[in-house]
Amino acid sequence: MGKLLADRLKKRADFLRAQKGVRRSSAGLTLEICATPDTIGRDGHFRLGFTASRKVGGAVERNRAKRRLRAVAQAILPLQARERTDYVLIARPATLTRPYAELMKDLASCLAAAHLKLTPLTGAGEP
Repeated sequence: MGKLLADRLKKRADFLRAQKGVRRSSAGLTLEICATPDTIGRDGHFRLGFTASRKVGGAVERNRAKRRLRAVAQAILPLQARERTDYVLIARPATLTRPYAELMKDLASCLAAAHLKLTPLTGAGEP
């Protein structure tokens, strides 16, 4: 699989659709994924959004948490994301203090688990 390009999620409806998809949490972040609608999706692209609630802290802390999530996503998702899939990374209070290497592990493990859940293995029991 080659490197994919990221488009940004900006509309509330896109975030709400991802919320209904697959969700995986770790100490440093929460990941929500769903398939991109056929009318919007492009080959070789995935869509990505970030959010941080007031539980994370004030505006400064929320922005710092989103910057950290963007850095982790930029390092991991272009190589491991699936095309025509929406990803939403949600900051948690630990996002601010967790070491960068641990955040990378958190995203990688959530991503692997979510991908398994998004497309369950088929063929078991089929002729």
